[in-house]
Amino acid sequence: MRASLNGIALTTQYAEPKLLSTLHMSHIQSTQTTAAQTKVTHAMTVDVEDYYHVAAFANVIKPNEWNNWPSRVEANTHRLLQLFDDANIKITFFVLGWVADHYPELVKTIRAQGHEIASHGYSHQLIYKQNPDIFRAETAKSKTILEDLAQTPITGYRAASYSITRKSLWALDILAELGFTWDSSIFPTRHDNYGIPGSPEEPYRIITNSGASLLEFPLTTAKVLGQSVPAAGGGYFRQYPYALSKWLFERASLNQTKPQIFYLHPWEIDPEQPRIPNASWFSNFRHYTNLHRCLPRLERMIADFQFGTMSESIGSAQITKELSIHDLAIDLNHK
Repeated sequence: MRASLNGIALTTQYAEPKLLSTLHMSHIQSTQTTAAQTKVTHAMTVDVEDYYHVAAFANVIKPNEWNNWPSRVEANTHRLLQLFDDANIKITFFVLGWVADHYPELVKTIRAQGHEIASHGYSHQLIYKQNPDIFRAETAKSKTILEDLAQTPITGYRAASYSITRKSLWALDILAELGFTWDSSIFPTRHDNYGIPGSPEEPYRIITNSGASLLEFPLTTAKVLGQSVPAAGGGYFRQYPYALSKWLFERASLNQTKPQIFYLHPWEIDPEQPRIPNASWFSNFRHYTNLHRCLPRLERMIADFQFGTMSESIGSAQITKELSIHDLAIDLNHK
């Protein structure tokens, strides 16, 4: 089976020998280059949602039907908590408000174990399909729920399916208005459901229309043949061979000198989850490919790179770039 990375053909199970040879030589060179360098702390993040929340199944499972499906988010999140405890790392959990509403003890456990909690919105709807009033109400509701459970201010946010795009930049003003100080919703690549191609690939400040400042930590991409190839985790991590994921992450971090983000979802380590009837073949491909490989690959990832929370990673970044909402609205690749 083959997949495409922004036009670059790949084999999803095994890299071709020529590619592996290239990766091997690049790894040797990067190892030599970084021998005398201090590794930065990358951000390990988990978007806490269940398998029936995902956008890929939104056409066949409506929010009012979520309670009809057996939940697996608690068990899968506890498996991840154990993994991170064994590795002695603290990470950031972006918790969906709906999950926090239904499983409050899970949020308390995450916090009690010393991890950072941030917001993933409430109902996992694409922002550019909402209006500002609904988005404001849902985001405020989720923030209040999480703060009550975690007993700490919630200042970080990640949109469902990275749906802050050029069609929904108004959401950034609302996030600042609600008291968020940092965001991790913008993917600087092209995708059918998300992305702001041409936007910065390193952390930067966004000045909203009201004059507020938000720190944006975009999702990881690596430049390959002039293309911004996603390298942040999730479905990409499951579809790419591990050697390619590692190489792309190292390339994006400029040999581990610039902090990057890795993400995944609890359902991605659960190959036994129920199958959704009537979903399209493409949705099935995106959702179910290599679920059985994800946990072993994640174990390798946290052994190969130094990870911490979003706040720790932001603290290790050199932030010099500042953009306005107007700047983000301009597609620099098509000016």
